[in-house]
This record gives sequence, C-alpha cells and structure tokens, in this order.
Amino acid sequence: MDLLALADFNLVARHGGFGKAAREAGRPKATLSRRVAELEASLELRLFERGARSLKLTEEGRALFERTALLLTELDETATAIASGGHAARGRLRISAPLLFSQTAMGRLAAGFALRYPQVRLEVTAEDRAVDMIEEAYDLVIRVNPEPDATLVGRIFLRDRMVVVASPALPRPEGAAPVPAVTRGPVKQAETWTMKTASGTSAMLAHPVLGLSSLVMVRDAVRMGAGAARLPLSLVSPDLADGTLAHWGDVEGPETALWALYPTRRLLSARVSAFLDYLREAFPRGTPDELAAYVHG
Repeated sequence: MDLLALADFNLVARHGGFGKAAREAGRPKATLSRRVAELEASLELRLFERGARSLKLTEEGRALFERTALLLTELDETATAIASGGHAARGRLRISAPLLFSQTAMGRLAAGFALRYPQVRLEVTAEDRAVDMIEEAYDLVIRVNPEPDATLVGRIFLRDRMVVVASPALPRPEGAAPVPAVTRGPVKQAETWTMKTASGTSAMLAHPVLGLSSLVMVRDAVRMGAGAARLPLSLVSPDLADGTLAHWGDVEGPETALWALYPTRRLLSARVSAFLDYLREAFPRGTPDELAAYVHG
C-alpha cells in the first residue's frame, strides 16, 4: 500500500472534501483527487461516495480511516519526537471542552499554556456534545461524567458538586409547597429535587418557570430572584460567601467529574502530554474549592 496515498486519503477524510483538504494542506486539489483514486484502484474499493456537492465516506472508507488515522499520527509524532530530541511540544493541538468550563476557566488555561509552549498552535472549541475525536481530528477532549468508551483513555483532573441555591429574598418552601425553579434547557414539568442538608435528606417540588441554555445565565437569573436552581459549587462559591445567594442543600447523586480524554495509543504526543501536565499543575488537588479559586481569583 502506498503510504503517501494513504496519508492523502486521511487528509481528505478528515476535512470532508478535496477542496477543503487542499486549502488546509496548501496542495493542488487535482493531486489529492488523483492520489485517492489511485489508492481506490490499488485496493479495488470505493472509499468515497462522490455527489455533485458532497463527499461521503463509504463503509469501507470509514473503516480504513478509523484504523489508519491513529497509525499515521503515531508515525508523524514519532518522526517529530526523534527530530526534536523526543521532548519538545510543538504542532497543532485541538481540544474540545464543555461550554461552562470553557467560559470560566479555559481562557486562562489556554493563554498560560500558549505562553509556556509557543511552538504549539492551540485550538479550543467550546461545546457540550460528544465529539468524534478521530473523525473530527481532536487531540484531547474534556468532558463531564463521560460515558465509557473503549477507544479512549484519560483521567479525572477536577471534581465538583451540585448545590441548590436561591436568592436570600426567595422564601424557602415549607412542606409540599412548590418553589419556582430556573433550569438549564427547555422548561419541563415540575420535578422533585432531593437534597442533603445539615439536618438530613429533604425533598422539594421544583416548578420550572424559566429555561436557559447556559449555567452562567441560570446563575444570573437566580441572583435576580427568578427562582431556585441546581448549580456547580465552583460557579457560585463567591455568591455563597458574600451572601448574594443562599445555600439550600447539596444535590443528592453522583459526583461531577471532569475528565481529560484522548485516543488509546502507545505513543502519546508531546503536546498532549504537556497539556495534561499543565492541567495537573493548575489543579493539583482537583477540588471544587480549587476550581472556584481559579475561576474567580
């Protein structure tokens, strides 16, 4: 198999088309098209379905891409490591991170990392969806309580916990009386919130009156007295400390854990290793209070 043709196939598959791949690589579109056609001929397989305005991987093409993308990356990283003495972090580093973490902490993290490693071109995308790391060419993703994935490895670098908070002006409900609630996402039917308090476990009927797409927006609405909400402790710690918000209890349920995930591979790139070490340095204990201090410090 022609390794150069395979690399060109991966380039086109990663960018979703010959035109975009050619622009990103600075190479002629016709050359990429010819190389991929030669690879298809040598394998006697159609790797792309070519439409008038679209290009889509066939089932065989997707299988080839998934099995060879990491191998080619390892080859490239091995050559780079040898050329640089094996330790220099350089090249492009693409990271996908949750919206809230990106809004509150990722800007400072990214800037500090970029200053320390000027040869790394860091790109961060803020989104909560589960991205396909291979197909979308991400080197590392940060996710909250991710589902198990056999193709990824990683580590927890931060822990947080959810708390129920409200404006001090909002009366705390007694008995079965409902309380107005601000939620993330669409406004839903009333639901029961179970909380742990100093006196034990209690339940509260939450009646959503406002649905917002961002937890930062939810916090701001709660500050205005629109209702109670379940929010990360790291986000509201200063408000609880200065009395802007009142702590009604801790949300009962599993902890909130932030994971740094990357594809399973024998050779971890120097730039990913450097970013993992930078996260560990920024959050050595990985506690909610540590995250709050970093965000609000």
